Amino acid sequence: MKLRTIAANTFGIFLRDKLLIIFGALFVCVILMMMSPLLAVRARTTASNLEGMQSYVLGLVSAIMYMVSGAGSLLAAWAAADAVATEMKSGTILAVMARPVQRWEFLLGKYLGVLMLMACYVVMMFGLSYLLAWMGGQRVLAASWMLLAYPMVRYAIYAAIAMAVATLLHPVLSWVFTLLLGVLATLVVPSEEPIANTALRWLSAGLYYLLPSTQFLSEDRFLNIKQATLRQTGWTEHFLTLTYGVDYALVVLLLAMWSFHYRSLKRD
Repeated sequence: MKLRTIAANTFGIFLRDKLLIIFGALFVCVILMMMSPLLAVRARTTASNLEGMQSYVLGLVSAIMYMVSGAGSLLAAWAAADAVATEMKSGTILAVMARPVQRWEFLLGKYLGVLMLMACYVVMMFGLSYLLAWMGGQRVLAASWMLLAYPMVRYAIYAAIAMAVATLLHPVLSWVFTLLLGVLATLVVPSEEPIANTALRWLSAGLYYLLPSTQFLSEDRFLNIKQATLRQTGWTEHFLTLTYGVDYALVVLLLAMWSFHYRSLKRD
């Protein structure tokens, strides 16, 4: 009951956040501007160039959704960091703890509120991907649950990391740290050509296993599959990938709870 109340209250605060409202409005404007190329492609599609247009449209949809999905990662990190910092800055956390509420319950409730916000964002992305494909005269061939589960697990990781850092640092620093962490995680992905320097190779390998491998949880790789190259990904691969993401998020969330247990609740 306490978790549900905290989560619902956190979600309600997000819906009234002016900064998030402005972010949403600007983002909708950008997406509307990017829809025009798809309409032009649909008008030029004929029976002779159908396969080529399918490849172009799905690639364009994947690129657009990559940007939208990346913005969601930033949103998840900021919402998670701000959810804790706002309560501490205003001092209302002391009133919440007096009910009584355990610290881990407070943090978990905030985390669930962030996930509720991101669930709405994922549903929006899901509908947008199908809308963009339809506007280009094509359809998304990926299973619906993939486009919902993969980004949700990825956002859970970023939210957990940002929340853990926010128990120690200012929310802006937490957001920047999470952003840099995500960029670094993409840079240390092993390539076909090994690094010549032994020390750098070991450092890159260590960071690769330590940092979240969110590229495995990128749903855009399922958006540009054509009918001619459709390949079914096995359930074992999906299970292992999603389990990895959930496990990573839970471990980081436990670290956040441990850190928050020793954090002073006085105003910064």
